[in-house]
Amino acid sequence: MTASDPPRKKTPAPDSRDARLKAALRANLGRRKAQARERAAGDEDEDSDTGQDEG
Repeated sequence: MTASDPPRKKTPAPDSRDARLKAALRANLGRRKAQARERAAGDEDEDSDTGQDEG
């Protein structure tokens, strides 16, 4: 690099940033939905495995 060359900043194009954010949001949503399904399935198992009689 010479004195006349300014340092280059790597700035990705806005479209690639939007695509990356969209993909990250979609992945996050998928993880949250999977976590909610696991919790719902866990709640059903806990209710049936308590071993206590109601009455």
